[in-house]
Amino acid sequence: MNDSGEFDHRANRRDYAYGELHRADLNPAPEVQLQTWLKEAEAAGNFDSNAMCLSTAAADGRPSARYVLLKHLDARGLCFYTDTRSRKGQELAENPFAALTFYWPETDRQVRVTGRIERLPEADNEAYFNQRPIKSRMAAASSHQSQPIESRAALEARFAATEARYPAGDVPRNPAWGGYRLLPDEWEFWQGRRSRLHDRFQYTPTADGWTIERLMP
Repeated sequence: MNDSGEFDHRANRRDYAYGELHRADLNPAPEVQLQTWLKEAEAAGNFDSNAMCLSTAAADGRPSARYVLLKHLDARGLCFYTDTRSRKGQELAENPFAALTFYWPETDRQVRVTGRIERLPEADNEAYFNQRPIKSRMAAASSHQSQPIESRAALEARFAATEARYPAGDVPRNPAWGGYRLLPDEWEFWQGRRSRLHDRFQYTPTADGWTIERLMP
């Protein structure tokens, strides 16, 4: 912040010196490469390494973005859970394409994934919901995500009412709460390097796997 009250970050910079990324370092399966980087980010001290920015767009193309948590992934795709009545849920209903972005400053790394979104089966939704802590289940049952509410007190009153209704903690899952899977059609792995000569590799699908090519920074 300068004397005029404006934010000017142009003179502030750091060099990226954590490491390098070579074609030989990459696993041919991008989901396995992501798992490796997630573990290395956590080992480097990032305890929210599975936080990812989910970017969606409404039918008119207007974008929005927010962070969600990656809960599981495999060769089929990356999965997260939310209230389908939320803004992101409504936008995914209108336009089922999305992007996910991970960034770990501890390791100077970024991963981008794009693709089509599909809903997870109800059995998966039920199983994960029942794994969550009781308070998290209560919160999900008490909130109509993204809808206006008059005050924090009103929100806490809704939560208290849910606790009173289910004192044993057996709160049921609202059918509107569930999971999504992003089916990747492109991945990009980015490693920050000195002098801004970053390493970037893009995975694109082929008939029997993925092709990998280096991109200029």
